[in-house]
Amino acid sequence: MVLASAGALTATAAPALDRTREDVSRFIAEMNERNGFDADQLGAIFAQVESRPAIVAAISRPAEKTLTWAEYRARFITDRRVARGAEVSRAEAEALQKASATGVPADVLLAIVGVETFYGEKTGSYRVIDALATLAFDYPPRSRFFRGELEQYLVMTREESLDPLVPLGSYAGAMGVPQFMPSSFRRFAVDGDADGRRDLWGDWSDVFASVANYLLLNGWHPGEPVMTAADVSGADLDGLPGDKLALTQTVKSLQDRGVKFTTALGPDAPAVLIALTGANGPEYRVGFSNYYAITRYNRSELYASAVNDLAEAIAAATAPAREPLPFTTESTPSASQ
Repeated sequence: MVLASAGALTATAAPALDRTREDVSRFIAEMNERNGFDADQLGAIFAQVESRPAIVAAISRPAEKTLTWAEYRARFITDRRVARGAEVSRAEAEALQKASATGVPADVLLAIVGVETFYGEKTGSYRVIDALATLAFDYPPRSRFFRGELEQYLVMTREESLDPLVPLGSYAGAMGVPQFMPSSFRRFAVDGDADGRRDLWGDWSDVFASVANYLLLNGWHPGEPVMTAADVSGADLDGLPGDKLALTQTVKSLQDRGVKFTTALGPDAPAVLIALTGANGPEYRVGFSNYYAITRYNRSELYASAVNDLAEAIAAATAPAREPLPFTTESTPSASQ
């Protein structure tokens, strides 16, 4: 498995996590009781863990909560990101074809990793154990969640025969090309090429197969759209869009309220009206089951919309060139014309 080394960390040392703290020592004891970890060995690992204030600062200002849709889209739908997606599509065609055979289109798989890590170019520079421990013990708003992820991470590294001090990831502890959290790694990561490993850092077969598995197990409907543009002029928007991550409406209920959009889905198909802050004012879309599946990856309508738009752009960039019209003498101008 290809992993960045711990030497990739910045030279400035962060304060060591105090393993004698009551909450840290209790966590170590719980890991011993629940998962059979040797308390002394785990204590020795925690003696090398660093609490990093920059991680707390980063998680307090995620892009999904600080940017408008126009700003967010401009960050992720760029010529360079689309072109790189087309390059990866060609270079990893076999892995993509195998993963997309499950029912998740190749362009969607590319868009997920394109938004997450620029196709593996930016997978994070924090040690995963530092990120998770910092948030588990020094970020009270979500300490319970991150203690759970820290537990999952330690179990995962044992299962995958990894040194827990080595893997690098995001400030939130997300890992590899698709940025799986440890609990997601254990539940959704798969060995796409049957080589006996689940390598989300360097094996594209595993990466694409795992992303496809994640979406399928979170409600992806093969062959269905993600979202479509909507016209709300004259529509009854009382109570809409409401919760933009929940499929609280249907195709028919939205159309009955005057929301205009085109879809091949049936009238009872679950749907949700989404309002985005575009550069020229509100932009409306209708999301379907596959939109909801993408929001299980990242619970943000901005994220799901960006994945949809990047997927469409990659699909256009990788579409086969139109065959030239057959040559005929009737269609060829003469020299005298």
